[in-house]
Amino acid sequence: MDDVPLSVLFLTLAVLIVLSAFFSGSETGLMSLNRYRMRHLAREGHLGAARARRLLQRPDRLIGLILIGNNFVNILASAIATVIALRLFGEIGIAIATGTLTLVILIFAEVTPKTLAALHPERIAFPASWVYEPLLKLLYPLVWVVNWMSNSLLRLLGVDPDSHGEKPLTQEELRSVVVESHGPLPKRYRRMLLSVLDLEAVTVEDIMVPRNEVIGVDLDDDWDDILQQLASSQYARLPVFRESLDHVVGYVHLRKMPHLLLQESFTRSDLEQAIRDPYFIPASTTLNRQMANFQRTRQRFGLVVNEYGDILGLVTMDDLLEEIVGEFTTDTMAASWSTAR
Repeated sequence: MDDVPLSVLFLTLAVLIVLSAFFSGSETGLMSLNRYRMRHLAREGHLGAARARRLLQRPDRLIGLILIGNNFVNILASAIATVIALRLFGEIGIAIATGTLTLVILIFAEVTPKTLAALHPERIAFPASWVYEPLLKLLYPLVWVVNWMSNSLLRLLGVDPDSHGEKPLTQEELRSVVVESHGPLPKRYRRMLLSVLDLEAVTVEDIMVPRNEVIGVDLDDDWDDILQQLASSQYARLPVFRESLDHVVGYVHLRKMPHLLLQESFTRSDLEQAIRDPYFIPASTTLNRQMANFQRTRQRFGLVVNEYGDILGLVTMDDLLEEIVGEFTTDTMAASWSTAR
């Protein structure tokens, strides 16, 4: 190497420092990628994101490849810097080369590229993936040997190196993502998403219309009073009972029987034939479960009962929807069981 001109050695050293910066910055960029955004971009056809995702499916191989390359160029750069320093300064040049190269690598090949990659991971990681994928195939035997030795050491320490993978977000992590999201997602929609996440923590008992506020039809009332109540009711559905709500027999859907109400011959028997079977909901049922139950049974109206079968109140699909989107009923349709299907 004594015959190599200093200009060539300086140029080689500069190239090696650039390569070291590439390995350092791309490592940080790939490890800093938002995995969910990367998956989305990959599904949208972004080639760089797809390559990065494939590389990150085996992070041990990727890290092994990067460290092999980074250590190789750093060691080679150290050797060349030593040769340059010996030519220029003699024996004392070794100390000068060590200190100078350490500072240069620290600033230009470590801190700066890694900071840039942490701030803009996609700009660094996606282009780098085009280099790493063919490089991994080229150096696979060496990478495999290094990974085998490091993974064996991890197993001796009780760590399973195969336990990596794309882990799904937990509910609390998803909540944090929604809360901290900024940009095109309006605050109103963020509140709705948070409300959806809360459905599992709220029960129908928390949102029901309490028993003392439930309005229904008492079949033991005078027939003229019942007709007046049916004709003037602002609600689409009314529970039907005898004497008290404890003796409920079902409910009537007023919007499904306007032709009956207009008939002068409408009788108590006609009303009883229009009664639908009651639908009971345990008070401890969570809102997400009850929403699924409403969809499965094609119901929109139910009576909430405790473990003893006592009626506590009433809840409808509209009540559940209002927990997500907020109140949307008008003053004249204020009760949550009033909306027609």
